[in-house]
Amino acid sequence: MSPEPFGARLRRAMDTRGPLCVGIDPHASLLTAWGLNDDAAGLERFTRTVVEALADRVAVLKPQSAFFERFGSRGIAVLEKAVQEARAAGALVLMDAKRGDIGSTMGAYAATYLEKDSPLFSDAVTVSPYLGFGSLRPALDAAVLSGAGVFVLALTSNPEGAEVQRATAADGRSLAQLMLDHMAAENEGMTPLGSVGAVVGATLGDAGANLAINGPLLAPGIGAQGATPADLPGVFGASVGNVVPSVSRGVLSRGPDATGLREAAERLTDEIRAAVAGS
Repeated sequence: MSPEPFGARLRRAMDTRGPLCVGIDPHASLLTAWGLNDDAAGLERFTRTVVEALADRVAVLKPQSAFFERFGSRGIAVLEKAVQEARAAGALVLMDAKRGDIGSTMGAYAATYLEKDSPLFSDAVTVSPYLGFGSLRPALDAAVLSGAGVFVLALTSNPEGAEVQRATAADGRSLAQLMLDHMAAENEGMTPLGSVGAVVGATLGDAGANLAINGPLLAPGIGAQGATPADLPGVFGASVGNVVPSVSRGVLSRGPDATGLREAAERLTDEIRAAVAGS
């Protein structure tokens, strides 16, 4: 029997738990603010607290791999445990790794995050398409086989991204629109939602692109980067119902108290639901 596709699982999680994605970003400054040492033990305490507080109630948890990798094998061990425990508690895990390469190397990245026997198997992973969308094929194929998802960088929230993403392709489309159109083709005919998502910054004001890809739209930038839930309808228009807003510091800064983390996540979820419902 084929596994249930990620898009269907995500739609159900968004409808029942709300659309919020909380990033697990153990910055050194956050560890310090929590009264923890900037070492593997501090990383483990931080990560366990976030998972225990939120994995049973938010739709998506998004660990940023780089903040675990910097501690070497001990950091990766913390990440493996966090992924497994978050999924066991019902959250979907989106690994924020932004991998992008060609051929067998992309295949190895796909095996790391998208094959079910991997210790880092996640419900979805972020990838970069700017070696050509076709370079993502190993990840796209692996995701289909395991019922996982892939979130492709399209229009990111960092201002430097525009010099690549807004550049014009040979046929006149922006490179971002070209990538979005590839994603739409991957998701064609999928219900209730495709499993190939786009990363589109909530800080853009107006995306200036056709975001109707029949897939989820991961929207970083709410909170510390300046966007608010009220900005979502203006950026995403008719596709706002498929948006998964991603917040990290806006929730994590309320730690280490678990109640503070939960209250921040619940408040943001309510604000996002209200913004989407009113659009």
